[in-house]
Amino acid sequence: MSDFSNPKPGTGQIRSLSGQRQQSPAPAAPPPMQDLLEEDNEWSPPPLTALEDTGLNLLAVADLILKVLYFGGYMTGFAVCEIIKLPFTGVAEKAFTFLKREKFIEVQAGGGYNEASYQYLITQKGSEKAREAMERSQYAGPAPVPVSQYVEAIRMQNRKKISVRRRDLRRVMENLVISDEMLDKIGPAVNGGRSIFLYGPPGNGKTTIAEKVGRIVLGDDMWIPYAFDVDGQIVQVYDGINHELAPVQEKVKHATGVVADQRWVRIKRPMIMVGGELTLEGLDLVYDPINKFYEAPFQVKANGGMFLIDDFGRQQVRPQDLLNRWIVPLEKAVDFLTLNNGRKIEMPFFVMIVFSTNLEPKHLVDDAFLRRIRYKIEVGNPSADQFREIFKIMCRIKGVPYDDQGLAYLLKEWYLNKEKEGRFRDMRMVHPRDLISQLLDIAAYLEVSPTLSKDLLDRAAASYFVKLS
Repeated sequence: MSDFSNPKPGTGQIRSLSGQRQQSPAPAAPPPMQDLLEEDNEWSPPPLTALEDTGLNLLAVADLILKVLYFGGYMTGFAVCEIIKLPFTGVAEKAFTFLKREKFIEVQAGGGYNEASYQYLITQKGSEKAREAMERSQYAGPAPVPVSQYVEAIRMQNRKKISVRRRDLRRVMENLVISDEMLDKIGPAVNGGRSIFLYGPPGNGKTTIAEKVGRIVLGDDMWIPYAFDVDGQIVQVYDGINHELAPVQEKVKHATGVVADQRWVRIKRPMIMVGGELTLEGLDLVYDPINKFYEAPFQVKANGGMFLIDDFGRQQVRPQDLLNRWIVPLEKAVDFLTLNNGRKIEMPFFVMIVFSTNLEPKHLVDDAFLRRIRYKIEVGNPSADQFREIFKIMCRIKGVPYDDQGLAYLLKEWYLNKEKEGRFRDMRMVHPRDLISQLLDIAAYLEVSPTLSKDLLDRAAASYFVKLS
């Protein structure tokens, strides 16, 4: 199995909570799979018409405004509200009124008839108050939502049950050379919607399978908050690296005409992949001791989508410890995170978790854990027919004339020549793509036409393979 779609990712400019610009990958989206979803699951952020609707108190909003003005200097009310994602009228204006009355800010100029257009400047007293607030947290971005609102929103947006059929799966996998037998293993695992263990030799497309499966599981776009609040502690959720903005970001208006809560951002359902860098600490709330707020762990950022642990077994922690971390989430669909003060918070766990490894499963996991992973799928080496089909496709994509005799020579000399290589070499799904790429590089260097000639094939294989014995 090999992927020949070769999408060209684009980039999207997004703003982090610190106000910095970051680049976000934007891979090509697959055809809509809405017909796979068995029940309606529409949810959108509620309207905000009063400060009380935010779930935050007046002082919390006032502190946030002060920190924004402290960093930003001379700003209009509109500009401040654009950063904290709260409407001025009826909501932020109460905090502005409070700050003016307490002499923490002052109006420098009026740019219009609306107080939101006035220019505001933080006073000396306000600067002292802002520094006091920053001793608790330097967070100065979109206002957080209460954690209870986040939990409810995640649950509301994950009531759908995926029901994939063979024809749906074949459509998603159309750019792969993959057997019906393998599809019939993957399909039920997708319908299970909880956990998959992919294992087998490297270079056969385990990661590609997981990514394709993710496109089915993810489905429609969803809403997440920029951050949520737990008893005054702020946890940043939206991540410009791991989250991809949905193509459509228009402001939702409710029947009353009121714009929906802008503290929520619409994203494509997340597909987050980690590898050998994963640690146990990365699966709990990550506290920034300098800026004094938390970053959500990977599995929270992946809520509503897929979390792929690639190269499982090569992490810096014991595989058993890493697997034990998932026992409760996999069984109960909830996860528990710990704040610095020791308080535990319960998080919904609506994540398809996929483990992918090229190590022997018996060396990584025990029977008790394997029982908790519902589907175990071996991704083995391609058959001779599959290997030939992949080679033909890659020749067409790369613009190299395909030649049966050339492929036969490659197989005989570099795969079946036990005397030369020490033992038979296994065919891998990735070999055709890599070998033809090597061949093209060599042909360009030699200033010859790229063909499946013995000389070019030998040069490509010699630079790609290492001796087996």
